[in-house]
Amino acid sequence: MHQGIGLEAFNAMPMRRAVHAIYECCYSVPLAADLCRGRPFANHDELFRSADALLFGLSEESIDTILQAYPDIGRRPGSEKSAAEQCAIWCDQPEVMAQLGEASERYLAHFGFGFVMFVNGYTAQDRLSTMSDRLHNDVETERKVVRNELARINRTRLERMLGPEGGYDNW
Repeated sequence: MHQGIGLEAFNAMPMRRAVHAIYECCYSVPLAADLCRGRPFANHDELFRSADALLFGLSEESIDTILQAYPDIGRRPGSEKSAAEQCAIWCDQPEVMAQLGEASERYLAHFGFGFVMFVNGYTAQDRLSTMSDRLHNDVETERKVVRNELARINRTRLERMLGPEGGYDNW
């Protein structure tokens, strides 16, 4: 993933490289291309607001395409192992991970799309609790929640891609 490239460098990138950098953040070629066509951005906030507006303007089909890029909660990307099998290898809460896997299957069956959540700073138990709570939403409400979660994830990734406002000092 591109990290700490700075807004000035992003604004100056050739279109193809800029779209690639944004795609790494949002998993949507149309969103990435439209955002890059909006360059140059005066500051980070302008880019973030544009990214949010584009995300919230996407069709439900486009959102479903983005969601396909996210791993099932309780699984690591590219793994065919169950949450419990993975957890035996990389965590100390196999029962919580098994519950996450089961809740993820219920969520998918209920809504028809996978669970997505901004997870920075949240434990597996927090994710399980949030997923259980969100299973009470109707589909329309949950799709709005999902867009908000995607926006939070995108912003964090865009912040990491750009680095701090003003860029890093080059020694």
